Amino acid sequence: MFYFVKTPWLLKKFYSGCIWSINTDKKIVYLTFDDGPHREATPFILNELKKYKAKATFFCIGKNVMAEPGIYRTILDNGHRVGNHTHHHLNGWKTKDEEYFKDIELASKHIDSNLFRPPYGRMSHFQLAHLRSSFNYKVIMWDVLSADFDQSLTGEKCAKNVTAHTKAGSIVIFHDSTKAFERLEIALPIVLNQFSEKGYVFESIF
Repeated sequence: MFYFVKTPWLLKKFYSGCIWSINTDKKIVYLTFDDGPHREATPFILNELKKYKAKATFFCIGKNVMAEPGIYRTILDNGHRVGNHTHHHLNGWKTKDEEYFKDIELASKHIDSNLFRPPYGRMSHFQLAHLRSSFNYKVIMWDVLSADFDQSLTGEKCAKNVTAHTKAGSIVIFHDSTKAFERLEIALPIVLNQFSEKGYVFESIF
């Protein structure tokens, strides 16, 4: 399995219309969570965030919002931000444009947000341009990947991926999913604790 833990500058330049990090001179980290709401992982995350008065951004799948409306509402009630992550977790590279946009529109009926993140980080330049111009989405990528989806890693290694590469303004990605939860439940508390001890705060993306 190949992926970048720290997003290279060349990839950021290639998709320059996306937001990869937030320019700030303050000690702020932007935690994001993809693929929920999830019955077990999302409440765990919300509980951990509350311990540190941390805010985050949850990129939700439309069909999962339909399946877990109460958890979705709790995300909002806790003061976090949400974003559209398509309705069926579609890969933009493998999906016809019309189908891709219709799926995003379907998700938007359940997710009220001007933020969008493409599943797998994969979308064409045409899709990106259309989402920005016609849908008025801010397309949010990430600066640091925890790789909590990688079942060959330990939770401690996922935490190290984040703590070794995150700086002020970094957008960090975790996943609230069944596949990632075993590593997430170890990594997230470590990340929250270590950065809090260094004087960082955690904010949602606006």
